[in-house]
Amino acid sequence: MEIDLSKYGFAGYSLIIKREDLLHPFVSGNKFRKLKYNLKAAQAQNHTTLLTFGGAFSNHIAAVAAAGKELDFKTIGIIRGDELKDKISENPTLSFAHDCGMQLYFVSREVYRSKNDSEFINSLKEQFGNFYVLPEGGTNALAIKGCEEILTETDMSFNYICVSVGTGGTMAGLVKASNDNQQVLGFSVLNGTFQTSEIEKYTSKTNFEITDAYCFGGYGKIDTDLIRFMNGFKNKTNIPLDPVYTGKMMFGIMDLLKKGYFKENSRIFAVHTGGLQGIEGMNQKLKKKNLPIIE
Repeated sequence: MEIDLSKYGFAGYSLIIKREDLLHPFVSGNKFRKLKYNLKAAQAQNHTTLLTFGGAFSNHIAAVAAAGKELDFKTIGIIRGDELKDKISENPTLSFAHDCGMQLYFVSREVYRSKNDSEFINSLKEQFGNFYVLPEGGTNALAIKGCEEILTETDMSFNYICVSVGTGGTMAGLVKASNDNQQVLGFSVLNGTFQTSEIEKYTSKTNFEITDAYCFGGYGKIDTDLIRFMNGFKNKTNIPLDPVYTGKMMFGIMDLLKKGYFKENSRIFAVHTGGLQGIEGMNQKLKKKNLPIIE
């Protein structure tokens, strides 16, 4: 979908948003891409159970739960924060996952840090039996393969490819699939650009850059400026943005346009990675702080 940049006072640029959020009603955006080949692998290996990890408002947890329900997998979610154990009904993401049939297992933040340790995984197998492991955020080699498919042949004419960056998996797929003359620009939703090392695991290409200038203080953190921007963007374009990922990316793109970062007459391609399920939970937090909510 093309964005009318004249509404923002810009001329001489073209901005297209790829609505990956519309791929599936519950397994949206990059989560659909990341799960595609992992689910095929789980089926080929005759697994009946998926186990994964995530926080209280994780898009990945919601997506795995929905995909498991649709494809008849048993799903187990290892959730960061044992204080959430008795608050499932108060949390839109966790209650959705639970309603999809996901078994939620809450661990302390200290224990959660061991999520990639073989000893911890083995202890989970003793407790739950055999399962197919999906890493936190869903990033692995099969996920990268799926994310490469975001870019099609018709997308190769764009000068810039923009995407929000969490673990770096989606961006790694985009970099792998891009042409060398395209610049892939990642907007980190966390403090730091450590995802560069993750991307370098999967590709030797160097036509990319990550900025954390628009992380708004860190993961899941937002302020009234971002809320105002998101609501205004939806009003002008009829495209909803999520506060953790795409909202920050679009805010960053508009600010970089203002600062003259993009070359004149360039064509910009931005990926809407979904994540809209997190809006309800974020609005709960905003109401408690008497801040404006996301419309």
